[in-house]
Amino acid sequence: MRKELYELLCRELGAIAEIKHIDLWNRNVEFIEQEESWERPAVFVEFGQIDWKPIVNGVEYRAEPRLTLHIVTDWAGDASAGSECKEDALAVFDLPDKIHRRLANLEGESFGELDLVQSVTNHNHEEIVESIEVYQYVALKRL
Repeated sequence: MRKELYELLCRELGAIAEIKHIDLWNRNVEFIEQEESWERPAVFVEFGQIDWKPIVNGVEYRAEPRLTLHIVTDWAGDASAGSECKEDALAVFDLPDKIHRRLANLEGESFGELDLVQSVTNHNHEEIVESIEVYQYVALKRL
């Protein structure tokens, strides 16, 4: 299920021209100086805990896990009133909207009903902004 979902995410995210890098999440922004460099904007996919519930014991399971997208963009400057950078600084909110339009209700064979449930903007970095978009979906596992 995770492999199928990740591959579909890569296909959909790859169709957005602005996105330069897609990968699995590994606390990438926390160690940005220590890692290999990656182009921005970048999207990192984090799979949350999956709590399976049996539909048919030992054969079929269902879960409603969360998937977190870490959208990393360059900080474009001051967004205050009168700032020359304001329009560029506020553009950081455009990419999550474009991503949502591509992913809303995305379905596959082993998952479906991808719904946005939370958005967080992380400003705790000097030269980047991390927009965190959390989706919930239905996951299915059949043996």
